[in-house]
Amino acid sequence: MVNVTPAHSTDRDNSDDDYDTKQTGITLLAIEINAIMSLSFSAEQPFGIKLYPYFEKGYEAVVGQPASAFAFKPGVTPFASFNEVAISCILYFTIIFGGQFALRHLPSFKLQVLQVPFQIHNVLLTVVSAALLALIVEQVLPKYQAHGLFYTICEASAWDQKLELLYYMNYLVKYWELLDTGFLVLKKKKLEFLHYFHHSMTMVLCYTQLGGKTPVSWVPITLNLTVHVFMYYYYFRTSSGAKIWWKKHLTTMQIVQFVIDLVVIYFCGYTYLAYTHYPSFPNMGTCTGTEVSATFGTALLTSYLFLFINFYRLTYNKKKAAAAAAAAAAAAALQRGQAPHSAKAIKQH
Repeated sequence: MVNVTPAHSTDRDNSDDDYDTKQTGITLLAIEINAIMSLSFSAEQPFGIKLYPYFEKGYEAVVGQPASAFAFKPGVTPFASFNEVAISCILYFTIIFGGQFALRHLPSFKLQVLQVPFQIHNVLLTVVSAALLALIVEQVLPKYQAHGLFYTICEASAWDQKLELLYYMNYLVKYWELLDTGFLVLKKKKLEFLHYFHHSMTMVLCYTQLGGKTPVSWVPITLNLTVHVFMYYYYFRTSSGAKIWWKKHLTTMQIVQFVIDLVVIYFCGYTYLAYTHYPSFPNMGTCTGTEVSATFGTALLTSYLFLFINFYRLTYNKKKAAAAAAAAAAAAALQRGQAPHSAKAIKQH
């Protein structure tokens, strides 16, 4: 006997599968809508949900201790002593310049070999920078709404345990970012003074501000993290061959970052000095934090501003001048009845 399955049975099975698929899609859509509707935006939850509890769970899973138990203790916490920071800087310079010397007669690593590690490095730093930025904003915004800007940048109570831990995480990331220079060495790229000075000294800056407990720290940190989100995303995209038109604007962002930093920090320094040493001068009260950390931070950020402005001038103004010279030479050649040269040929002449 031959068993023949009716055609409409298969059609019914397919119809049931389609129905189940539609129901699953509707259920997932309902879950997404419910999640969106449950978001509650406020100063305490600027991103709709509390982010710090998720950070606490991740921290405890990795470290094995609750996040609330953390405290930055000089000489006790890892990388919390001057000797550790100094040795790290010495090792950094030894490795990058020693690496350059060792590789001077060898070919650079093939881009294909470094591409995937470099992309992973930049993607992770983009994500980590964005996460730290969001976590710090979540802590600062309620303080700003409740007490105002001056409180958040000057009052001792504005520096709390949660922010201290987040600042410490940001400090550790500065060690990770030293790998940027390692990739340049392996690619046999020229090491600019601005690059290795900025990378090493920003690490030192974070250490000094943690030790000095300067409440204004959130200003340069959040601005720096914002720039780094764009910067490391840019590096990720260009490493795969993408052409990004806003490279020039990254340097502009960095310059604007330091201008804002210095406006705020100079204000903090002025009101502290006026309140403490020259009370007859107008001031808004004292600003907490050690004088050593404040002085070092102010001096370093001021040097950054001038270095980045100089970098911008040398990099982009020279390109404009070269393009203008090439255009002028081409115009002169046309007037003489000669065929215009390419910009490259004119430059060679």
